[in-house]
Amino acid sequence: MLPADLARVDGPNLSLRLIRPEDADYVHALRTDAAYNRHLSAVTGTAEDQRRWIEGYKSREAALQELYYVIQRKDGSRCGLVRLYDIGTDSFTWGSWILDRNKPPKAALESALLVYVAAFDLLGLPQARFEVRRDNANTLAFHRRFGATETHATEQNIYFTYPRTRFVADRPGYMALLEAEHGA
Repeated sequence: MLPADLARVDGPNLSLRLIRPEDADYVHALRTDAAYNRHLSAVTGTAEDQRRWIEGYKSREAALQELYYVIQRKDGSRCGLVRLYDIGTDSFTWGSWILDRNKPPKAALESALLVYVAAFDLLGLPQARFEVRRDNANTLAFHRRFGATETHATEQNIYFTYPRTRFVADRPGYMALLEAEHGA
């Protein structure tokens, strides 16, 4: 059973809310937009196919195997997507992270922070594992600044871990940055 506090994770400027079938047009538009999908797996099909995928995904959400979030501003306008998957007892993976033109300042920092709140605080997981495509320089730089540790690499990807202990230690500084932005 999905804990209610996972349905919506709030920060000072953004929220993560679980995806709904009516988000299909938005998801399809982002995932097929060349400005956003360069570093993601290819998407084929229509917005209706995306709707059916979301409907099917809801069983994985209910089983806490995967959480797919819409990132939204406090006024409710959507500004991105992020997915937690391969959720196990000792780790999770996150990705499919897209922030669109509607994102506020520091949206990358805040949406990452909210992913970690969901996984570390609400699910109690000890570690994140994820990969980033080698040619995705901005995302690689972000994760390195955030303190993720590179574990290995392939020709296409660089693999990282990020432990809950690091998040707990660093969270106050990140929150201070976001609160300063929110108060500005």
